[in-house]
Amino acid sequence: MPIGFPSPTGRGVRGEGDRITLSIPNLKQAHAYLDNANQLNPGPWYSHSKFVAEGAKLIAEHHSDLDPDAAYILGLLHDIGRRCGVTSMRHVIDGYNFLRDEGYEGAARICMTHSFPVKDSRMVFGAWDCSADELKLVDDYLASIEYDDYDRLLQLCDTLALPSGFCLMEKRFVDVALRYGVSEHTPPKWKKYLELKDYFDQKIGGSIYSVLPKVVENTFGVQ
Repeated sequence: MPIGFPSPTGRGVRGEGDRITLSIPNLKQAHAYLDNANQLNPGPWYSHSKFVAEGAKLIAEHHSDLDPDAAYILGLLHDIGRRCGVTSMRHVIDGYNFLRDEGYEGAARICMTHSFPVKDSRMVFGAWDCSADELKLVDDYLASIEYDDYDRLLQLCDTLALPSGFCLMEKRFVDVALRYGVSEHTPPKWKKYLELKDYFDQKIGGSIYSVLPKVVENTFGVQ
């Protein structure tokens, strides 16, 4: 199916308690999507997604403007494009298209934004295995939106979770670099992730690592 992005305006509306209401599936449906995707393309991305979801929820519980349950669901689904097979950066497009076609534009958006703490399609780990027209649509989409704290939170949590659990983001940096290599775009992307950590440290009034379980064990291999 050709990729085509609708206007991203009106992503969310402020509701009671100044919470952001997102177009996302409920928890049961999100788990069903994730489990089905794992059947189609099993891999370590599945357990990674569960840890991203847990981390997003734990951090959101200490953030006054985020809904922990919504954050958890978005974490479960951020890599749902992996359902289409073993691909590289194409998974952001496949995930967006899948959830958009299911009627969940808010969750679809996270599929697109979670890989881009910097709005620049050159700043990726991996290759763009898509057409030039599809890549242009990614750039156009990113340029047309303003990130909110759900976008930022899932970008952060994506770099805090190994398939085995939470770790210092620097360990995740090395993990990804060993698999995909580095380029001149890698340092500014890492810098942006570190800025996101500082941002959420301030938002929750302490270190994000203090709310994530077993960071020391997973980072340093201690029991």
